[in-house]
Amino acid sequence: MHEIYDMIIVGGGPAGLAAGIYGSRSRLKTAILQKGKPGGQAATTQDLENYPGFSRGTTGPALMEAMTEHAKSFGTEIIREEVADLELDGEIKIVKGKSGHEYRAKTVILAPGAEPRSLNIKGERLLRGKGVSYCATCDADFFEELDVVVVGNGDAAVEEAMYLTKFAETVTIIVIHDEGILDCNKASAEIAFANPKIKWIWNSVLNEIKGDGLVESIVIKNIRTGALSEMETNGVFFFVGTIPKTEMLKGKVILNEQGYIVTNDLMETSIPGVYGAGDARVKYLRQVITAASDGAIAAVTAEKYLAEEEGFKERVLQAQEPVLVVFWAPQIEESITAVSELEKIVSALEGKVKLVKIDTYRNQRVAQRYGITQIPSAVIFRQGEMVDRISCCCKKELWKKVNSL
Repeated sequence: MHEIYDMIIVGGGPAGLAAGIYGSRSRLKTAILQKGKPGGQAATTQDLENYPGFSRGTTGPALMEAMTEHAKSFGTEIIREEVADLELDGEIKIVKGKSGHEYRAKTVILAPGAEPRSLNIKGERLLRGKGVSYCATCDADFFEELDVVVVGNGDAAVEEAMYLTKFAETVTIIVIHDEGILDCNKASAEIAFANPKIKWIWNSVLNEIKGDGLVESIVIKNIRTGALSEMETNGVFFFVGTIPKTEMLKGKVILNEQGYIVTNDLMETSIPGVYGAGDARVKYLRQVITAASDGAIAAVTAEKYLAEEEGFKERVLQAQEPVLVVFWAPQIEESITAVSELEKIVSALEGKVKLVKIDTYRNQRVAQRYGITQIPSAVIFRQGEMVDRISCCCKKELWKKVNSL
């Protein structure tokens, strides 16, 4: 028989590790499925200076190792497994690994991450984190009063280039188009053209990145003449888009046009009990700190979901006797009166009917499932099925219907 986890987390980057910490600390049986060593993109970032609490900086690998040990200390299982497929619609979710193993869980947090789109330029991968960067917010201050190059000319590239000018001595943008033509919006283009720190190389592409341990120079190819030229620089920033690692999620949860997971503020996806977190989610800022925040929110939301679902199942759906469920809210005075009246009725029936009070603020999902739009509302369940609704404002109807049980 398969072991059933309370929570399975797909992906062991900052989002997945934070979710593991929060899940395990809540006494949920939690596992992280991670293809390789935990850490995600953050584990490839050599210097990390903007994570709160590390004013003098730390390294990405060191922070990710600390987060991994933190999760393990609370009991999170970290399983080296690449996910091949998922079945998410049922009450018990099934995650299938490429090893052939199947993992079952009551909730799933999807945190597969994203990766910068690579141009596979010679030297790009070798010097990543050593002068090659994909994030100005993360790394701009390492290049104070130095010269850097930007690859890309869309909105993100030009906006990030302008941010870099706050730190760098010069920012050179390599553009594949003819002079004056950019892919970004006109307003950003006008501001960039007016910035004295930004320089332009037109009709060109980056051909190679050179350096012995750190970026030292680049080779530029003119697409019209084919001529190659070498230029000294201290850093190369790529802004040609990111790719979410969500190929396996197509048709499983709702994704946007770019393939990012669509969630609400509680990290809930389109499937009950399934959550999205981290860089693979539709969001404004993709940083280690926001990924960790997503993971924490997703785990807490999943824990509340389990408490709500399992509590309702145990108290109502699995009850042998008829159950009178009153949906109420403490801030609504009418519902407090209704609860008091129902308690009197059920007490008078001496155990023939069970009364369960559902606070709709804490149990919104259950209320929505049964179409509860008015507070207070009362519903009768028998053998796990909803069989009747009662008007809480009519005492005669309350007595008559409850007595008939």
